[in-house]
Amino acid sequence: MRVLGAIIAGGQASRFGSDKALALLDGRALIDRVADALAPQVDAVVVVGRDHGTLASVPDRPAPGLGPLGGIAGALHHAVVRGFTHVLTVPCDAPFLPGDLRQLLNAAPLPGREGSAAYFADLPVIGWWPATALPALDTLLAGTGSRSVRAFGDRIGATAVAAPAIANVNTADDLARLAQHD
Repeated sequence: MRVLGAIIAGGQASRFGSDKALALLDGRALIDRVADALAPQVDAVVVVGRDHGTLASVPDRPAPGLGPLGGIAGALHHAVVRGFTHVLTVPCDAPFLPGDLRQLLNAAPLPGREGSAAYFADLPVIGWWPATALPALDTLLAGTGSRSVRAFGDRIGATAVAAPAIANVNTADDLARLAQHD
């Protein structure tokens, strides 16, 4: 099993008011904190939807502006082309990812369905996706129905997992609260 870690970072950050991926928490960019937490859990890390430092960059698919699903589609496409079997997706604004994230999601599917898809019910952009799910996602994105991560999960039979509390920065106030408790 080869696992690609994908940081979904192509959002517009409209609620935040500036580029939240580069927002600093204790002097470090949120996206760098995420990359450091993700790297030990996967075989390679990419940033989807933007360029960032020395990390490989992958475009949203089929185009920017499709929300997290465009990022997940970009990551799955990259995984298929590069021979990865699974993708572990995370947002660029969750700076305190658990060190056992991969195990939490990979262990979630029903017995006999190891390696199938799972995502955190309260933060579905954090997900474990088999590369074989790419055609289903491409079909969903080409249609006119819901373009939510949950709709994709439903389409492929993914398991929604009760997640541990994971801080997610959506506003400047969220970041300020995290800075006070860090």
